[in-house]
Amino acid sequence: MPSLRLALAQLDFPVGAVAANAAKVGDLMARARAGGAALAVFPELTLSGYPPEDLLLRPSFLAACQCELDELAGATDGVAVLVGHPHGEGEVYNAASLLRGGRIEFTTHKQALPNYGVFDDKRYFRPGSDSAVALIHGVRVGVLICEDIWEPGPAAKAAAAGAELIVVINASPWDDAKQREREQVLTARAQETGCAIIYLNLIGGQDEVVYDGGSLLVNGDASIAARAPNFVDAMLWAEFDSETRSLHADGWPSVPDASPEATLYAALVRGIRDYIDKNGFPGVLLGLSGGIDSALTLALAVDALGPQRVTAVMMPTRYTSQLSLDGARAQAEQLGVEYHIIDIEPMVDAFLGALAPAFAGKPADTTEENLQSRTRGVTLMALSNKHGRLLLATGNKSEMAVGYATLYGDMCGAYAPLKDVYKTVVYRLARWRNGAAIRGTGLGIRQSVPSQDSGFSRFPNLQSPIPNEVIDRPPSAELRDNQTDQDSLPPYDELDAILARFIEGEQSQAEIAAQGFHADTVRRVVRLVLLNEFKRRQSAPGPRVTTRAFGRERRYPITSGWR
Repeated sequence: MPSLRLALAQLDFPVGAVAANAAKVGDLMARARAGGAALAVFPELTLSGYPPEDLLLRPSFLAACQCELDELAGATDGVAVLVGHPHGEGEVYNAASLLRGGRIEFTTHKQALPNYGVFDDKRYFRPGSDSAVALIHGVRVGVLICEDIWEPGPAAKAAAAGAELIVVINASPWDDAKQREREQVLTARAQETGCAIIYLNLIGGQDEVVYDGGSLLVNGDASIAARAPNFVDAMLWAEFDSETRSLHADGWPSVPDASPEATLYAALVRGIRDYIDKNGFPGVLLGLSGGIDSALTLALAVDALGPQRVTAVMMPTRYTSQLSLDGARAQAEQLGVEYHIIDIEPMVDAFLGALAPAFAGKPADTTEENLQSRTRGVTLMALSNKHGRLLLATGNKSEMAVGYATLYGDMCGAYAPLKDVYKTVVYRLARWRNGAAIRGTGLGIRQSVPSQDSGFSRFPNLQSPIPNEVIDRPPSAELRDNQTDQDSLPPYDELDAILARFIEGEQSQAEIAAQGFHADTVRRVVRLVLLNEFKRRQSAPGPRVTTRAFGRERRYPITSGWR
């Protein structure tokens, strides 16, 4: 019985880089041919990148994609190529074309168009109606595109047309539940059809979404033959045996740690790196407060970009503790980043002096606290402008949910790596990262320890990228004396449990309270979430890593009477 060797491109194809993406496909075609592949497979919308959004409304963009597709087809010789691209044919389709023998042998269109979560396919595309099947090296191969495999119909059509193997090209963004869901869907389709399935996924960060790869081989008996690692760029080689309808992975890479924390950390690192590099920034800067959020953001930035591309800025006032100053400086020196200490007390005093006549007769309140945060925002933006480094915001999902953040203050920034990461998960990631450094499975953090005369004898664990003292201290905005986050918020374990049920779970207040939470606390938290939509609408983008992220996925009205 025939067998089929395949080359699967689990790689990044950036949005809008049509010529560069086509050149990359051409290079990989040659590599696949040299490796003996009969079929080279590329992800969904390879030529345009995914999601191209309103670029698809420009005729010149569609024409450029078609031109590159035609040129690639003419270059095929000795290897068949399956490539994703937008297809303008009066209407616009999300398409996959089989290139073989110097021509486009056929083009098939995505049948199931997702229009939920981060997906907006129905805005741009018309659905296809048929599942294509091609004979390649004696094997009948069905071709589907991403959402097609999540519904039974398209796979059933491919099987009815004689497919033994179904190849699915994807641009499926990662979240913390996605891998389990994919495997459930793929094994169900294999059981229904008896076909083996190759699931090839895009990799890379694109604005608010991160694609993980995580490609899969599923045998015809619905067993998993191989799992590609998440967030590892690779040309994956596979063999299909038509007699047994089984797949074999040839030399697929592995990762030393595939824990949930390791995968999430890799997602955040990839999001930062691709956002900065694809937008052409030389580096980043951030405010380093001595707290856990900025400390984790600094470690992520260094792992993503290297210490030479990261600047930390400490901006103390009279309310900044010595522990915060020492912890921030210790971490900056440990990680080898450039850092500055800028005392903002004189700037805050100048603002207060100028505002004193207008504030006369009014007691001090959060206005004065927010003024400190906004002074820091002005300072960081000035440094960003002067040095051309993109400012990272350091707020987490718990804070963004309840509005525990200052507009034009600590919310300043062009990218927010922790925007979709709850505070309790921030702590888990920080501890995981330190453990990875100890185990030697870190991501390149330098392990030198400052000399004993540097004044940080209270920080004995400086081999860790995040000082343990920073992790262990009570969280505080340090905008007034003896302030802690829990002066204004429930404990984070309780807060995050309520938020996850309300945001990801879409549960009602009554349903949440019935699970053991105090009704008044639930009511207060939900009220804060609903009241602070106006802040979130102005917040920086950040990588989506949960099943319901703020931004394009969760769109609530700012003006609403619903409580």
